[in-house]
Amino acid sequence: MKILLIKYRNIGDTLLSSALISNLKHHYPNAAIDFALNKGCEEMLSNNPDINKIIIYDRQCIKNLGKFHQIIEEIKLIRKIRNTNYEVVINLTEGEKGAILVLFSKAKKKLGYKIRKGILSKIPIFHQLANDVMTQHAVEKDLQFIPLLGHEVNKKNISILWPSSIEQDINNIVKENHLNDYVHVHPVSRWMFKCWEDDRMASVIDYLYFHKKYQVVITGSLIKNEMDRINKIITLCKSEPLNLSGKLTLKHLACLSSKAKFFFGIDSAPAHIAAATNTSVIAILGASEASKWGVWANEGKNLYVNKGIQKNSQHVVLADDNHSIIYIDGVKKCQGMLNITLESVEEVINEKY
Repeated sequence: MKILLIKYRNIGDTLLSSALISNLKHHYPNAAIDFALNKGCEEMLSNNPDINKIIIYDRQCIKNLGKFHQIIEEIKLIRKIRNTNYEVVINLTEGEKGAILVLFSKAKKKLGYKIRKGILSKIPIFHQLANDVMTQHAVEKDLQFIPLLGHEVNKKNISILWPSSIEQDINNIVKENHLNDYVHVHPVSRWMFKCWEDDRMASVIDYLYFHKKYQVVITGSLIKNEMDRINKIITLCKSEPLNLSGKLTLKHLACLSSKAKFFFGIDSAPAHIAAATNTSVIAILGASEASKWGVWANEGKNLYVNKGIQKNSQHVVLADDNHSIIYIDGVKKCQGMLNITLESVEEVINEKY
């Protein structure tokens, strides 16, 4: 049996689909499960023994081609999917691109979400539709496809795996920097309006070091605006956190998180990665819905609402439901992130650690 999952979204979204993958493998142990995703997300699923093949779509590369060659590349992908003869194809988003692949596949079972607009919204592409509930957690949303296939959900765990070479690399970093009890802090997102204020982030880093006696390790992407913002945060610190920004792959970041006392950060893929390693997470969500994007607890009930301090198994989410976008001195910010105070974060840290 051949199964294709399609999810053209971001890094964290891809990781959260690991629960669906493990359930499919549980019910179809002999199935070859392939996953189509955007370039840059593949580390979330590589090394996963339940995955047969990862089909990478290099969106940026194709976008830079001329129109004619773009069409050629899209046709090649459609043919590749069609010629693989999948029995089951599931589009895990409401996106048109995944729907097109489903439409032209030869699958006997085509599952997905109703396309919200455009000509594809008028075409009966799918044999079965999942419920597109906007406030449903992303993990639960994916898992809807298990009962649609006639089975019960087995476990709701997310996971990320890495090879022994990654483990050795991180062990070397831990040893060379004499890390013992350390907190992993990932302070930024590619969407800067989702970030907390720099001075508050610096204050938490100092609080962890001076008051709680933890070493702090900071990570971030190699993207220039993220690096610049992290450097600014560090200049505001009175302590001297270890800065590994731009030096780690996502697999390295996951392994680093797995050895941390806990993870602190905003709504970003690294927060979900840390949770997937079963490391405790304290996360700030003021620019996205906690009910949908709260960090997932593998052993928890995962019942988040969009406002207040919420404990979910080993994780804590500080959420604010005012997602209004404002501009201060020309800088785009989210009111919800501004509403989350330094004092509330320190209170949570004190209570847990």
